[in-house]
Amino acid sequence: MKQLISVIAFWGITLQVAGQKQASSFRDSIPFYFNEIRLAAEEYQALWNRNLYGAMLFVEPRTRELFANEPDTGGVLKPAGDIYVGILPDTENIANTAINWSGKKWAMIMLPLPRDKEVRINLLAHELFHKAQPSLGFTLHNAENNHLDKESGRIYLRLELEALKKAVGSPTSQEQQEHLRNALAFRKYRRLLYSGADTTENLLELNEGIAEFTGEIISGRDKKQAAAHFINGIDKFFGNPTFVRSFAYYTIPVYGYLLYKRNRDWNKEITTSTDLTAYFMDAFNIRVPADLETVTESIAGNYNGETIMKEEAIREEKRKKLVAGYRRRFIEQPHCEIQFEKVSISFDPRNIVPLEDKGSVYPNIRVTDAWGILTVEGGALVAPGWDRILVTNPTGADGKKITGDGWTLELADGYTLEKDEESGNYKVARTGNKP
Repeated sequence: MKQLISVIAFWGITLQVAGQKQASSFRDSIPFYFNEIRLAAEEYQALWNRNLYGAMLFVEPRTRELFANEPDTGGVLKPAGDIYVGILPDTENIANTAINWSGKKWAMIMLPLPRDKEVRINLLAHELFHKAQPSLGFTLHNAENNHLDKESGRIYLRLELEALKKAVGSPTSQEQQEHLRNALAFRKYRRLLYSGADTTENLLELNEGIAEFTGEIISGRDKKQAAAHFINGIDKFFGNPTFVRSFAYYTIPVYGYLLYKRNRDWNKEITTSTDLTAYFMDAFNIRVPADLETVTESIAGNYNGETIMKEEAIREEKRKKLVAGYRRRFIEQPHCEIQFEKVSISFDPRNIVPLEDKGSVYPNIRVTDAWGILTVEGGALVAPGWDRILVTNPTGADGKKITGDGWTLELADGYTLEKDEESGNYKVARTGNKP
């Protein structure tokens, strides 16, 4: 029977800074950082009517060394002064996320931590929100938004974000209102172009957008710092290979921050069924014209529209070639297919490539399951429905360790790799279970 899939989708979001002390010399500073986020969470506990501070794990990815602020109940962690230390098992994925491990639910954060205080607190508070998310009434969702890898989807997302940059930097409330209205016009028009986009975008924004808004508020940035943070962050976001899983980190935090300046309790009014776009339009008292196509065309030039459209036309041609290559590699040519059983996944949400109805290619992904551990650095196709993963055919084997072009599979006992001589495809199967 297929088991519940636990998706960890925050591998690549950490803002890391060159020169940050590594875990081996970081231990003496860890109690300071735990205390720093504890104090920040206490100061802003009115944000959700609760203190979000709780069990946290800092993980050194290379060594898998753990540093915790609380003991576990499974007896893995050992006390070391004011903290607890241990080693994360290979069967657990490392990511910035919330995780159930060794008898407790934790906020997990990869080391090194950002050097900048506000960025550091933002990150830790974001993950603490994910830890508390179910108890706050927010179901975890990581919906696919493949339309945001298409030319028009990207154009109107970029235009929306350009308008939000101007809104957050506006010197007057009147100018801010104008830019917010235009941002929402671009948003509404984008969703008219793609059926179901309003639903899938909203699901991811309720998950990652609200978490990042929480991190922004608890970070304690002043007005000037917040504006610079949003503007610089959006500009860096535009450099991401794709937007499909990471856009929510940059939309809802801006809308939410600007509304927070008017209504400190707005976030406590929303639920998992809230349409955030409709909510913000009402909260900001904004109405957009019925003829959105004409309106968005007329205002696009105010937001770098000509350059954006040229850039996206060039990218679209490159995308088509990339997709065609991935189709040959994972669908048309012989490949290796692995069915999920009880799976946990970590991946970089910034570089996913949708293949229409065939699923999405994840250039970097790590999968743990009953059959073992799959580590991919050269691309893998996750099928629609998240029931299986496809990689290229294997090129070598050393006992239970199977290798291919950009991937390694460490098979667990009781599993083997089988080849279908007719198709040339491989699959993972239980030992002795022949079709």
